[in-house]
Amino acid sequence: MVIHSAAKALIAGAAVLLCSAASAETVDVRAGRLIDPGSAKVLTDQRIRIVDGKIVSVTPWSAGGPATVDWSGYTVLPGLIDLHTHLADGAIDITESDPAGPLKRSEARTILRGVAAARMELRSGFTTVRDVGVYRGLTDIALRDSINAGEVEGPRMWVAGGYITTPGGGGEIDALAPDIPLPETFRIGEVHNASDARDRARYLLDHGADFIKLIATGAVLALGSEPGALELSPEEMKAACDEAKLRGSYCIAHAHGAEGIKAAIRAGARTIEHASYLDAEGIALAKAHGVWLDMDIYNGDWINDVGVKQGWPAEYLRKNIETTDVQRRGFAAAVKAGAKLTFGTDAGVYMYGLGGRQFAYMVRYGMTPMQAIQSATSEAARALGKEGQVGSLAPGAYGDLVAVKGDPLTDIRVLEHVEVVIKAGQIVR
Repeated sequence: MVIHSAAKALIAGAAVLLCSAASAETVDVRAGRLIDPGSAKVLTDQRIRIVDGKIVSVTPWSAGGPATVDWSGYTVLPGLIDLHTHLADGAIDITESDPAGPLKRSEARTILRGVAAARMELRSGFTTVRDVGVYRGLTDIALRDSINAGEVEGPRMWVAGGYITTPGGGGEIDALAPDIPLPETFRIGEVHNASDARDRARYLLDHGADFIKLIATGAVLALGSEPGALELSPEEMKAACDEAKLRGSYCIAHAHGAEGIKAAIRAGARTIEHASYLDAEGIALAKAHGVWLDMDIYNGDWINDVGVKQGWPAEYLRKNIETTDVQRRGFAAAVKAGAKLTFGTDAGVYMYGLGGRQFAYMVRYGMTPMQAIQSATSEAARALGKEGQVGSLAPGAYGDLVAVKGDPLTDIRVLEHVEVVIKAGQIVR
């Protein structure tokens, strides 16, 4: 296929070239207050030294040269991590309510919208994201690679390449007449049996995907797909997860329904996305298998508000109402039980740049402010398999930092308004 190379060329041609983050220049950031999620400690008046885009030390501020970046009036944290985004599909026009919208845009326009989305996400404080699937296959790989090459401004990305889904399932656009076939690029992960699932997982990983995304159950924002219903079979999920593990990767599972959650955990999924109908057995199973729950408990309110005002399909709105409150109760139960929880928002369902709003919901439903911050830094990094590299202040971690006014440990909502962002030692905004 030619999507990957064509997409990279379009992104490179459209973007403004950025300065390289790899510089021998030493950057000293003076932090008035520093929250270290790894140790759960708060330090005052600290020097964060970044060399070649990596943190080399965090020490008390002392004489030894002026600050390169003076954040003495701010609270500073590691760059934030969102483990459930959809940047590469570029859904920045939230007024669009047409379920067939992605089919009505060219590949070029989709990519250019993704460039804009990536920039918005980075500037809101999320320096690392996991992009968990695109309808038009492999475009996320191109966006990731162009960001890594310094051609596009955006967060550090780990991407899925597409969805492993049943025909007409939650990972496909099912808004056309039955006799109108979907283009092949929109069916890149369609499977009919376990053998197909293994082959599609292999294909995606061979073409640059970092992990595999399973659509285990139906979806809220998909026509004719019920969130509680199992769509992939346990055998199909296991085949894909086994292939990913064989290649040093892993799979994650979109799973709303209680049985789908448990089937995906047993199949080997590392994280469960949404987990709307999570029950006590599912929580216990996640704990026993060391699986993270990545629950997007903010955006139900956005859908119910904006979706109603803009006339989103009635089926979307009905399913959103059915899943929002029960998902939040499940989240609260998981927090109380001590399950592993990460920060994932489903950015793209709502306007990019608003991910910080979820912190307040996580605190409202049982987390301490420190736990909420850890879910988007140190804990997210563990789930990503990048502990000590992102979401961290440890020596050797990327020099990704955000600064906010006020104290998020007393008012978590200050994280909705990140003032300044540094990625790999370079000021973004």
